[in-house]
Amino acid sequence: MYNTIKMLHSGWAYLVLFILVVATLNAIVKSMAGKEYSAKDFRISLFTLIVSHIQLLLGIVFYFVSDYMSVISNMGMGAVMKDSILRSNIIEHPLTMIIAIALITIGYSKHKKKLTSKAKFRMIAVFYTLALILILAKIPWQVWIG
Repeated sequence: MYNTIKMLHSGWAYLVLFILVVATLNAIVKSMAGKEYSAKDFRISLFTLIVSHIQLLLGIVFYFVSDYMSVISNMGMGAVMKDSILRSNIIEHPLTMIIAIALITIGYSKHKKKLTSKAKFRMIAVFYTLALILILAKIPWQVWIG
């Protein structure tokens, strides 16, 4: 089960990253160009929300099927915090990803309340860009690519 969840979590991350980049660029470009907000734009932002939430659920399952809990109980939180790799995997990565997905959710929710196309695109652009920055900062690149 561990290997399956790890594979799903890592593989799905490519989709999340791709659609988040697409949604962010779509919002930025169309906002700057003064384009009208369309059903296609809505679907792109909604799909981004959905795939990111699925990734969060996969990450939560992965967190609990991994040996992270036993590492914390055996070593203690102090030792985990002193080890940069463990701290990144057990604390920083999950927390940062939760914040990033919260930003995606907030941006999606706020954009629906806006009345003009420009305001809708700006909400998505701002919140999705912040989420993208956080995700890019905390992807474990050495594990993910290597």
